Amino acid sequence: MGLMTRMGMVLKAKMNALVEGSENPAETLEYSYQKQLEMLQKVKRGIVEVVTSKRRVEMQAEQVRGQVAQLEQQAGQALQAGREDLARLALQRKQMTLGQLEGLEAQIHDLELEQQKLAEGEARLSAKVEAFRTQKETVKAQYAAAEAGVRIGEAVHGLSEEMADVGLAMQRAEDKTQKMRARAGAIDELAASGVLTDVTSSGQSDLTRELAQISAAQNVESELAALRQQLGPGSQPKLLGGGS
Repeated sequence: MGLMTRMGMVLKAKMNALVEGSENPAETLEYSYQKQLEMLQKVKRGIVEVVTSKRRVEMQAEQVRGQVAQLEQQAGQALQAGREDLARLALQRKQMTLGQLEGLEAQIHDLELEQQKLAEGEARLSAKVEAFRTQKETVKAQYAAAEAGVRIGEAVHGLSEEMADVGLAMQRAEDKTQKMRARAGAIDELAASGVLTDVTSSGQSDLTRELAQISAAQNVESELAALRQQLGPGSQPKLLGGGS
């Protein structure tokens, strides 16, 4: 097998797979049904055409029959008038007309056979089309149900996976919450036992007291300086509760 032949086979296989993957059975069946209806309509139009042709030939045959009767009458009239030659001519034309009439009747017979054959074919085709329509609707309903089942299955499967992820996230949140609660309880227990006493609180209190004492001493010195300035130079402040 040559390289081009193998490549052609591979290409055909891939094209078939592509078509099968993208084919919608419901659309394919509907398309086939429409094609069958078109064929049925063509057969019906053929029957109408045959019937029309037969009717046209029958009308011609009626006219020819009228001509035959007229020629017979003319032959009789000519013979009564002693014109045997004219009677013979009329009868000759009658024979020719009868030949024409036979040809027309043969055409009518053939058209009747054709009409009957087309009618039988139309009846069989109509039955097949109707059977195909019923089968088509059944297959379409089955396909729609199967397609819905696939969508539901995919949705349920996707929901199951999502719920599994949610369950894992919930478990992790509960585990983390338990750990935080345990840690908070441990901190409370250590604080109650004094292990977590703030060692910086006493140092801060001592520092605050020293700063307050320094500030008070500075205030005292400032007030003394102000009093000296008010009394002026050489003045001596009086002692509280003393004499002159």
